[in-house]
Amino acid sequence: MTTPRTGTFPEKLKEGYQSFVERRLPDEAKRYSGLAKSQSPEVLLIGCCDSRVSPEVIFDAGPGELFVIRNVANLVPPCEEQGGEFHGTSAAIEFAVQGLEVKHIVVMGHATCGGIKAFASPSNPLSEGDFIGKWVSLVKSAAENVEDQNGPDYLTRLEYAMVGESLKNLMTFPFVRERVEAGTLTLHGAHFGIERGELLVRDPETGDFRPAVDMAGKSISQTALINCKEA
Repeated sequence: MTTPRTGTFPEKLKEGYQSFVERRLPDEAKRYSGLAKSQSPEVLLIGCCDSRVSPEVIFDAGPGELFVIRNVANLVPPCEEQGGEFHGTSAAIEFAVQGLEVKHIVVMGHATCGGIKAFASPSNPLSEGDFIGKWVSLVKSAAENVEDQNGPDYLTRLEYAMVGESLKNLMTFPFVRERVEAGTLTLHGAHFGIERGELLVRDPETGDFRPAVDMAGKSISQTALINCKEA
């Protein structure tokens, strides 16, 4: 076995940590002290590992507020109780639901998702293992329900469909289904638009994605971003 090569820790991360220690940590020292003993997030968010889509940033969440699972294309595989040995996403879902007893699970897709594009426009594998190709094959079931694969918005519609498919797959986990049916756990779908920072929420009845609204039912707009661009 080849010994891993080590080198200088990335400067970007050291600078970020220094900023954290000097600015944020002093304000949240008490919170971190409490979190050292336990965590009790109410929301499990399953999102894409894309560097542009950070759930903590999008939802302005502090430490301990979100339990986050990130993988290529925010996929939830069907429950497999037999066969296979390594189920990272399934293990994290199990811990969040069974161990932390979260009250909400949000599956959040996003615009221009590379994982969805990898399924729709397959290319040569990046490695002999073709880990990406095998993983995104989970998108196939969602794609079968998306019409007009040559349409200009096909990838967006496939992103939406995969959120719905992941929600469907969540219900194949017995411990998720039991809690949903008991009313102690609620599943949600969402989609984030990177260019304008727009959050769309999935209607559980129709499957349509609509702009997020506040407690008064008013659409939460990107006014600050619009004004910034116009300035």
